[in-house]
Amino acid sequence: MAARETALNVLIACRKEGAWSNGVLKEYLTRDRLDRREAALATRLCYGVLQNRLKLDFYLKQLLTGKLKDLHPAVRDILHLGLYQIFETDKIPESAAVNESVALAKKYCPRQKFAPGLVNAVLRNALRSRDTLKQPAGYAERYSHPQVLVDLLKGYVGSKALEPMLQANNAAPATIVQVNTLRTDAQTLTAQLEGEGVTVQPHGWMPDCLVLSGFGNLEQLNAFREGLFYVQDPAAKLSVLCAQLPETSAVLDCCAAPGGKSFAAAIAMKGTGTIRSCDVHSHKTGLIENGAARLGISNLTAYCADATVFRPEWENAMDAVIADVPCSGYGIIRKKPDIRYKDPASMKDLPQLQLQILKNQARYVRPGGLLLYSTCTLVRAENEGVVEAFLKENKEFTAEPLPLPAVFPENTDGMLALVPGQYDTDGFFICRMRRKACL
Repeated sequence: MAARETALNVLIACRKEGAWSNGVLKEYLTRDRLDRREAALATRLCYGVLQNRLKLDFYLKQLLTGKLKDLHPAVRDILHLGLYQIFETDKIPESAAVNESVALAKKYCPRQKFAPGLVNAVLRNALRSRDTLKQPAGYAERYSHPQVLVDLLKGYVGSKALEPMLQANNAAPATIVQVNTLRTDAQTLTAQLEGEGVTVQPHGWMPDCLVLSGFGNLEQLNAFREGLFYVQDPAAKLSVLCAQLPETSAVLDCCAAPGGKSFAAAIAMKGTGTIRSCDVHSHKTGLIENGAARLGISNLTAYCADATVFRPEWENAMDAVIADVPCSGYGIIRKKPDIRYKDPASMKDLPQLQLQILKNQARYVRPGGLLLYSTCTLVRAENEGVVEAFLKENKEFTAEPLPLPAVFPENTDGMLALVPGQYDTDGFFICRMRRKACL
């Protein structure tokens, strides 16, 4: 029951505390000391339930004799786990899905005397009626994206890309790592990882990028401890590569934590130049420093700094400024499935903050230097809308074409939106802007 119990505890924490599942899951996997197999199952169950919650509720409404809203929250969580195993997996025995769920109900719902019997009855009913239940007709319940989010994303990506994107959001994300070429190369690292029992494949279009599977705790690998790679999606690395940073550049990464773009910049510059990596939270600057130390990056200094507050000593001093700003995160739903359930109205003020950051960071770019704006969302107001407002107010900056790998169409306007389901990346937005050399 260990894996299922860990998954249930994560779901309960997310529900009761509003915590993000990826952070809680990592904490609980360590706390519960699950082995590789159990950790993988707990992860799949936790994310699977979050990815399919509306769909599972659609089934529950047909299986219950009472009303869904009357279910005790923990009973509902347990039923979600059981139904996910029955309907969405093919390697878990039916008896295990039912019996382990009943055991969870006994342990976690002791005051709900009816809970074990209810869980048993509902799940056995699900097994009997699996082939006769109505299936969701609309995208909202079929892919468990609230309708308001479906409408928002459709307005940005269009009807043709919408369903493939929703499908990609519900797929298990691959573990993708970037080779630390300051210390090794892709071929050597591949051999070492395979020697540790990891399955390794080269990424389809990103150089020095590997897709890993068949491991337990990534941080326990010798190759990780030796700083030979770091985890980063190809979209995030692509945003840095689009800057084409010359060696010895002075670079500012204004919203850097946990540090991936700063690390990519340091590696692209072959360990030369200077990188200032900033975050508003002091504990996150510690994460950046620890990551840089593990990777052997010595040209990086972390600062606790608010990206909206001007620092006169940095004015006109940077060859490049990377502004990967706080955003709604709708491009990384496959990695943070609970993002889909956040109310879009709660994020309506983000474009104002993003523009404020961009305008402040632009003051640090030297004449002739580069300003790179990026988000991990798929909302026009946070992407093109912010860039257009900035360029309208700051005539000394112009967007310039993005240098992209051959897999992409030629870019002419300096802006790129990456949509899940198209290039095997997170959802991402990149814009490259150049400041005039003579002001």
